[in-house]
Parts: sequence; structure tokens; C-alpha cells
Amino acid sequence: MSTSPIVKSPCPCRRLESGAGHHFFGYYNKTVWDRSGRYLLANQVAMMDANLTPDLPAEVGFFDLENGDRFHCLDRTTAWNWQMGCQLQWLDGSPQREVIYNCRTEDANSVYPGFGSTVYNIDTGVKRELPLPVYVVSPDSRFALCVDYSRLYITHETIGYAEDNPPSQMPNAPANDGIHYMDIATGQSRLITSYADLRNFKPVKSMDKAIHWVSHIEINPTSSRFLMLHRWTERVKDETCFLHRLITVNPDGTDMRLLEDSDHPLPQLEENFDPNAVGTYDYEKSEYQISHPMWCAKDRIIVWAPHAGSIHYHLYTDADNGEVEIIGKNILNENGHMSFSPTNRRWLLSDTYPDSETHERILFLYDTEANRRYDIGSFYADPGLKKENRCDLHPRWSRDGKQVCIDSVHESERQMYLIDVSGITGN
Repeated sequence: MSTSPIVKSPCPCRRLESGAGHHFFGYYNKTVWDRSGRYLLANQVAMMDANLTPDLPAEVGFFDLENGDRFHCLDRTTAWNWQMGCQLQWLDGSPQREVIYNCRTEDANSVYPGFGSTVYNIDTGVKRELPLPVYVVSPDSRFALCVDYSRLYITHETIGYAEDNPPSQMPNAPANDGIHYMDIATGQSRLITSYADLRNFKPVKSMDKAIHWVSHIEINPTSSRFLMLHRWTERVKDETCFLHRLITVNPDGTDMRLLEDSDHPLPQLEENFDPNAVGTYDYEKSEYQISHPMWCAKDRIIVWAPHAGSIHYHLYTDADNGEVEIIGKNILNENGHMSFSPTNRRWLLSDTYPDSETHERILFLYDTEANRRYDIGSFYADPGLKKENRCDLHPRWSRDGKQVCIDSVHESERQMYLIDVSGITGN
């Protein structure tokens, strides 16, 4: 075997064969496989690429991997984006096969008028609506954390939901909005962390005139803590001016902890700055970026972030002044969508953003014991895709750790692919 720290080791890859349509799932932070390993969640759309509008539908459903990858449509939704889909996910805490996803509603009196979520019981065919759109659901499926996608459409359009007439502005840091806790069984909700709370928690000067929002909300495996990226800016149309920090909180909003702060100088505000010189992925590749945090244990978080003057994949302990460890120093040098194998923490799965010249994205496994990276696939991304319509690989593990599922456009269609990694991981 090669002694190089980076080894090209392509793995068997097959496209999910589904007939007509394009397919994608969205984010990297949840598995698409059900508990049996037979059914795989997906969104089906009529086109590979489109500017999103409030009436553009996506079919919500799943592939049957034991029946020729047949796609079963459960419902349709118009509350989705290319990056995260409709937040479709299995409710693993339910004894039956249930999924949840976001939708638009006619309820003008809800917390976020016009938006809610749907729970669909695949075993019975019964569905019910909940009054708030979800961002993330707890592993025990008892509660969801919810935010205003209209606010996201203004502050970070890529992860918001399209509107015909979005408000031109919103309050910078309101005390009556932020992260809501919603009970999955009853739909009852309450505000647990406001934007005013976040702005007032260990504030810095750059927050004073900025608009605030949150993203990358994740709940730990025991459903006892959640993390978020708190972001703020005075220029929502310029991602390179976003500032961010990594925060953890209890589900009732108590015991807020600051793990990392990336308040930093903004050369983009200098008079000689040329915005046309900024590449599509320069924001993601920024040396100041805090990105893609994921829980890997009850009190451990992996994240791409700057710490102590150097940016790496870092492993944080969820504690004030907690331990911070570098993962893959001198080998893992780019931001990606990372997660550990659900069956063996030895293996870290991640990807890269497209190379600026070849436009190839690399999918890889990192062996934390041998300090070796295995490049298991390379996938072309059309450079003509815009920020909001791009297709990141967003790799997701199967529950048994033997396969990986990605979204990709390398065959000039937006489709989903399964990659067998068992030959490397030994599962």
C-alpha cells in the first residue's frame, strides 16, 4: 500500500435509476436511509437547474432500493431550496416509518405565516400538519428547532425559501424572534433563543449595526444540547462580509456557550476592493470561515473553523474554554461537509468545493488512525451554476457505514449516487 498521506482509491459508484426527473436530497447532516436500509429519501424535480419561485413544486418521496430504485412520491411541497431541500428527514424516534418535511400553508396567523411542516406516516398513509417549518429535529423525534425562512431568504438567500415580494428589510436583532422549540406530537411552540439574546451574548462592535440570523442548527445525539452558527453582517448581498461564531445551548435556551468567534477584519470594505474578482466559492474557502459543524458525540463537535490563528478541521469539546484538537493537519486543508461513520469513528467522510480550474469536487474518506486520506471519487460541477442553484456533493452515510450517498450534476443531470466504501472501511 502507498505510504502517501493522500491515496486515490475510487470506489464503486452507481446512479439511482429512477426514470424521468431529477433527484436530490440536500444537506449532509442526516441519513437518507430508513432503519431497514431499503428506502432512501429524495426530492424529485422536473429540472436540473432553475431560479426558485414560491410556486415551483418538488415531489417528496423515497427510492425503493429492493424494487429497481422505484421512486414513490408521497407529497409535493413548494417550501424548498437547492441546498437543503425541504428539510425532509426520518423521524427515528417514531415506532413506525414517519418522515417530516416543510410545506407552505394557508395559515396567516401562525408564527411564520404561510409556512409549516408535515409529518407523513408511510405505514398508514396518514399525514398531519405542524404550525412551524422545521430546521432540525431531535434524534429522539420529540422536538424540532424552527426559524424564519423568510428571514433567511433576505440574509442568506441560498438557504431561504423564495417569496414573490420579500420584505426589503427586517429588524436587525429582534427580541420576539429567533429559534423556536416545537413539540412534534402537539405542535406547541415557544421562543427559546432570540436574536436579541444572541446579539447581547458576549457582543462585539461589528454587531451593532448588523442584521443577525442563525444557520447550521444541530442537536446532539442525546437530544440534550444544540449548536448553531450565529451570523451577522451589514451587507447581506456580500457573503464575504458575513461574520460568524459557533455557539451551543440547552434546548430550553439556557447555558449558552461560545466555542469560537470569527469576528475578523473585512478587506471587502476597503475602497480598492473589486467584488468582481470574488469567485463563486471564495466565501466557503475563506480563512475566516466557521462552517459545517456536526456533533460526533454528546459533547464533541467537528467543524471547519479558525482557531488560535490557524484554520483546520477542528474537534471542539462543548465547554467554556474546552479542548480544541486539529483533525488531519497538513492533509485536510479545505472546507467540506464532514461527518464521522455511524459505526466506526475511525473514518471521517467529507468533500471539497469545486477546484477553480478543473471544477472537480473530490469525495474522500480520512483514516484518523493512519492519518491517511482516500480520494474515493471526483465529480465535475458546471461552473455556470449560480450560488443559489449549485449542487454540492453533501455526502451522507448509510446507517451501517458501508455506503455513502451524494447529490451530483457531473452527468449534466441533478441525480443521486450510491458509493460502496466497505472495501476501504472494512465494514
